Amino acid sequence: MKPIFAALACVSILAFTGCAPDRQLPAGERLAALVAEWHEQTLERHPLGATYAGDDRYNDRLPNYLSPGFIAEERARNARFLQVARAIDPAELDEADRITLAVFLYDRELQREAERFPAELLPLNQFFSIQNEFPSLGSGRSAQPFKTVQDYRNWVKRVEDFAVLLAQAEANMREGMKRQVVLPRVLVERMLPQLQAHIVGAVEDSLFWQPVENFPADFDAEQRQALRELYARMITDTVVPAYRRLHDFLRDEYLAAARASYGFDALPDGKAWYRHMIRRHTTLDLDPAELHRLGLAHVQRNLDEMRAVMRESGFEGSLQEWFAFLRDDPRFHAESEAALLDGYRAIEARVNAVIPRLFDVQPRAGFEVRAIESYRAASSAGAFYQSPSQDGKRPGAFYVNTHNLKAQPWHGMRTLFMHEAIPGHHFQVSLQQEQADLPAFRRQGRYSAYTEGWALYAESLGKELGLYDDPMDWYGHVEADQLRALRLVVDTGLHSRGWSREQAIEFMLANSSMAESDAIAEVERYMAFPAQALAFKVGQLKIRELRERAAQALGEDFDVRDFHRQVLRSAVPLPILEDVIERWIEQQRDRG
Repeated sequence: MKPIFAALACVSILAFTGCAPDRQLPAGERLAALVAEWHEQTLERHPLGATYAGDDRYNDRLPNYLSPGFIAEERARNARFLQVARAIDPAELDEADRITLAVFLYDRELQREAERFPAELLPLNQFFSIQNEFPSLGSGRSAQPFKTVQDYRNWVKRVEDFAVLLAQAEANMREGMKRQVVLPRVLVERMLPQLQAHIVGAVEDSLFWQPVENFPADFDAEQRQALRELYARMITDTVVPAYRRLHDFLRDEYLAAARASYGFDALPDGKAWYRHMIRRHTTLDLDPAELHRLGLAHVQRNLDEMRAVMRESGFEGSLQEWFAFLRDDPRFHAESEAALLDGYRAIEARVNAVIPRLFDVQPRAGFEVRAIESYRAASSAGAFYQSPSQDGKRPGAFYVNTHNLKAQPWHGMRTLFMHEAIPGHHFQVSLQQEQADLPAFRRQGRYSAYTEGWALYAESLGKELGLYDDPMDWYGHVEADQLRALRLVVDTGLHSRGWSREQAIEFMLANSSMAESDAIAEVERYMAFPAQALAFKVGQLKIRELRERAAQALGEDFDVRDFHRQVLRSAVPLPILEDVIERWIEQQRDRG
């Protein structure tokens, strides 16, 4: 048996008996075995992640990850792997492995810290959680494959597990009612129509029926008929009852127990919980008060930039009148969903023509521009990115919200495209997944401050690329940056300063030209996902700081394309990214 596989075998035993990899083996091999075993276990225990990565081995499963038993097993598993990882001496590792060990330890220690807080009592929300994610998977337009008869049968099995999971979510929320760990009332109200949309009278009206409407061409008549009958029973006997039960529980019981408050600081141990969420999403230990002040400063700076563009345009009036003009004048908005999507595809061609100026690496995986499905558009953000499969066969997707076309002005489209697609999320996520030399857990790991920080930094490159030559395109960039500055203020305001939902919405509308519907969706997103919105600006500022530090240190030897390559190949928490760039600067100096 080769040493690496011997180590893997022992780590497999670790999960059950606590043995550690053979200390006779080199530290690098022990680390490789450890993280490989962790990743394999994680794919099996969290199979939706495997599906999104294009790993089809567990497409028929959805474990009850909200159950007390599963949660206890995860805590014990994390403790065992953390113990073994701590026993590996970083001094015995090469540079790449030291980064891997640092990332693995960061993940395990953060997971251990999270055990203090009962997140399982808040298992669902209106923005992004399993009851909204699952129909997208079941529609056949997402990561779940529907190419073979077995694929179709796998989904039916997974739906059975989904019903069990929703029942567990209800049980957890009942426990949350007892312990006063409940959602704000308005978020529950938002969930009710989302659930109602899947309580259909005819199976043909269900998103879960769409794979039946789009059978692969090679399915014969007998297979098609059998699957029609199977999917009709699945929708009638499993999907609709599961959604109805959850809907009725929320409407008839949970809604009355939901809280009138809005922030996490109103929950038991909420101040510490919010501080943990800041660490989780920004990867830094930051004070909410400091972040609030930082946000206010950036809001004011962006307002000054907006006034400058307003004056340059010749508009006569107040800034609020300018905002209303941008919101209401039809010349700033697409007339149809098709026109909006075509506009983004034209921007793609323009960006692709100039991107080599700043980048000498590009992903192999493609991506598509898609509209967000109507059933979830009203509560979704303006756009989001879905990563491609690990092998690149399923392209990435840039989802655009066409629910309210006034929330998608022409002048904001270039910036939004650069954030979500090129060179933002599509570059970062795809290149991360395509690095064969990285351990699998690092190819698939996500850190909000790094991922969203990179995407926000990517927006800022438009000026260097000649994409913001039109003053209104530049205004669109400033307006987008203003949203991220507003997030620093509003998120901390909601969760650490007692702000109301209405106060937060009013602040966003007073300091931007965003549509009211967009401001409402944004604020309610922050209520559902505390601190995630902080990661954008924090990450962007750190990446920009590192670029300026490297440019100053290296002078004429600084190559921005090389810097971008270093950042894109890292995909790590911000403190580790800082160490990576510092080492790169030293290496460049030595070569000079």
